Amino acid sequence: MHTGLAAWHRYMQTGDTALLAELIAPEAVFHSPVVHTPQAGHAKVLMYLTAAGQVFADTGFTYVRELVDGPEALLEFTATVDGIQINGIDLIRFDLEGKIIDFKVMVRPLKAMNKLWEMMAAALQNS
Repeated sequence: MHTGLAAWHRYMQTGDTALLAELIAPEAVFHSPVVHTPQAGHAKVLMYLTAAGQVFADTGFTYVRELVDGPEALLEFTATVDGIQINGIDLIRFDLEGKIIDFKVMVRPLKAMNKLWEMMAAALQNS
């Protein structure tokens, strides 16, 4: 698990989509704060996480707290988009090989979530 978390941090520092693609398990599931149904499968999870990387580029995205419990990590983050302060968490579960098998995002406040929904919709349309 720690290998997977270290790889996730490397991806966040570099934006290397090849590294991200290797990090996601084939059966991975992504839980969006605005999409009601989980997005399952390697291709969909990669698409959502890549779009999120584009949306959060140049926003001052920073992890401010990290809690690790066995195969799960909760990473609290902050960012600023169009003057809106964002606070959220990435809840990531890794398999025994260190690959992401479940990724859940939660965001607050509501105006931040609405702004991210707008920006993610645009990024996903362009992918």
